[in-house]
Amino acid sequence: MTDRYLTTVLDEAERVAEHHEQVAQSSDHPEHEYLRYAVLRLLEGEADDTSVEVPQVDGVTVGYGEDDAMCNSWDDDVEWWETVPPQEECTRFRVFYPDEYDAVPRVIVDVMAALGAWRVWTGSAAACGSYDHRERREVHYLWPEGHPVEALLADRLQDPKAAVAPDGGRTGDVRDRMVVTEHSTQHDDLEPRTRRAVDESMAVSLLEKGGRYEVRSASGNWYEVDVISESCTCPDWRKRTPEGGCKHLRRVDQEIKQGRVPRPDGRLPSNS
Repeated sequence: MTDRYLTTVLDEAERVAEHHEQVAQSSDHPEHEYLRYAVLRLLEGEADDTSVEVPQVDGVTVGYGEDDAMCNSWDDDVEWWETVPPQEECTRFRVFYPDEYDAVPRVIVDVMAALGAWRVWTGSAAACGSYDHRERREVHYLWPEGHPVEALLADRLQDPKAAVAPDGGRTGDVRDRMVVTEHSTQHDDLEPRTRRAVDESMAVSLLEKGGRYEVRSASGNWYEVDVISESCTCPDWRKRTPEGGCKHLRRVDQEIKQGRVPRPDGRLPSNS
C-alpha cells in the first residue's frame, strides 16, 4: 500500500505544481513545498482524481511548518521537543484527528510512510494550536528537505520542451512573475512601509490553518505571524505594535492577496 500511496502523493504534488505553483514561489525547495501541500490536500479530502482511493476520516486537519521555526515560537509552551530535539531543515507535520480513535488512523500512517516521514510525537490537541482543537488528538511527523521523494517529483516536473531564458531559468517561471509584480502599478500605489515590506527578501509559508504563517527574514530570523489576531513575534511588534502592522505582517498580507501562499483556511486560488 505504501508504494501505491507514494504514486498518489506524487500525482497530487504534480497537480499542485501545475495549478498552485505559487505555493513554492518563495521557497528554495519547491518540490518539498509541493509535496507537503499535496499531503494536506490528500488527508483533508481536497485532492482531485487520485489513482488510489484515499479513505477519509472526518475531522482530519493538517498543519505544517519548519521544525526549528516552530521551536523558536513554542518551545516554552509545549513539550514536543523533549522526545526529539528540533531538527534543522525539517518539516514538522501536525495531523489532527478525532480522539475517538484508539490509534492513529491507518490512512495517516500510510500516507506519511509513503512520503518517507517518521513519527515523533502523539498526544492530546486540547492545549495546542490557535483554533479549536477540543476532542481531538494530534500526531507529529518529521520530513527532511532533500528527501529522495523530492527527486522523484523533480523528474516528473521536468519539461524538455520548455524554453530556457537567458538567465538560465525557464520563461514564465517564478522569477519572471515576481519581476512583473514588483514593478506593477499596484506595487507603486502601496503605502511606503508596505512597499518596503514587499521589496525586502522574505520567505513566507503557511504554518497552520487558522491564519498562522512563518516568515523568514533577510537576516535569517524566523517569526510567526497571525493574520487573524494581527500579531507577530518579531521585536518590532512586541515592543511598538506599529500602526498598520510590522513589515512581516504587511508582507504576509500581500502574499495572501497576490495568491502566493495559501489563504488562512489552507486553500489556494486556482491559477487563471
